[in-house]
Amino acid sequence: MSDTIPSPCQQRCQLDDAGESCLSCRRTLKEIAGWPGFSDFEKKAVWKRLLALPPQGQCKQCPACGDSFSCRAGAAAEECWCARLPHIMPLLPEGSDCLCPACLLQAIASQPPAADGQG
Repeated sequence: MSDTIPSPCQQRCQLDDAGESCLSCRRTLKEIAGWPGFSDFEKKAVWKRLLALPPQGQCKQCPACGDSFSCRAGAAAEECWCARLPHIMPLLPEGSDCLCPACLLQAIASQPPAADGQG
């Protein structure tokens, strides 16, 4: 028996504003509805299209304020909003995650000025 091709579904279904594709798995409604009846060739074609898409940001929750925000740090640093901000470390205890834009800007503003020649 051949291996089955897994569904791209991430069990976090949410349609885009146009109502044409899922924001989580990025499949079109036609791909979602047709998946159970698709041949292996068709399923592989869907996966090929999905894997060719640019990386998607991760939805995270700020440990400081609890707000949700999008993080693209895992995709490509130059694409994440935080890469354009001054780098200050450490901000949070080890094991903590990213701050949202508002909390990160507040943390940067509260940092003491760097000593001459230090940055």
